Parts: sequence; structure tokens; C-alpha cells
Amino acid sequence: MNAHQLTESHLNPATAVVDEICAAGEPWVKQVNAGQTFRIVDLEGNQAVDTLFFNARQALERYSATDTIRRQNQLYLTTGSRLYSNYGNVMLTIVADTCGRHDTLGGACSAESNTVCRTSSAISIIWSAAEIT
Repeated sequence: MNAHQLTESHLNPATAVVDEICAAGEPWVKQVNAGQTFRIVDLEGNQAVDTLFFNARQALERYSATDTIRRQNQLYLTTGSRLYSNYGNVMLTIVADTCGRHDTLGGACSAESNTVCRTSSAISIIWSAAEIT
């Protein structure tokens, strides 16, 4: 298991281009372009987000948990983790993380699987999109 790497973001949320709250259990879809930053914040604590990423120019290319784990030899994601596609490309990199441990094997959320990061304060994970050619 890899060590937890807690890293606060240096970005100012007030300068965000999009700032939206997604209600629990509801979908949210947006395009994140190369060089942009995408932030997920757990406002209530002890929540989980099912996250899927696709290449906007090639819908068959998608985030691959198995390729990500295999290429980095790490089960859990944290600061510095690169998220690989099923084509072997880096799609995103985690550049900040205040939880430190994200399971990509658990599938969809359940009450039992949401116990990894118990806290009463906000948790955030910051993703930086990579250029996919």
C-alpha cells in the first residue's frame, strides 16, 4: 500500500470558472480540457464520488483503474497519482488531496465502502487534466 500524501491546494476557489454543488446521488457532467483543474470537495464529510473520465475527442478512450494500478504499482490514489486510460495515456494527475487514500476498485458507492475517509470537515481532491493527443 502506498503512503498517504496529504496536500492542500494552493488554488483560490474564488477564481474558479465553474463552481457547482451536485446533490448526493445526482449526475454531473462537464468537459475538463488539458491544463484545466477539476476539484471534488466532500462538503458533508464521509462521502464518496463515483467518477468516470472519457476522452472528449475519442469516446472509446476512458479512465482505466486496472491500467492505473498496474502502471504505478499502487492500489490507492493520492497526490502525485496519474490516472491512465485504457489506451495507456495519462488522462489526469492528482495534484492535491486532503484525504490521502482513494479506492478505485470498490465500484459504485455504498454505505459500507464510504468509511475510508471519516471526517466532519471537507475533503478535497484536485485533478489536473493532461493533454491527450
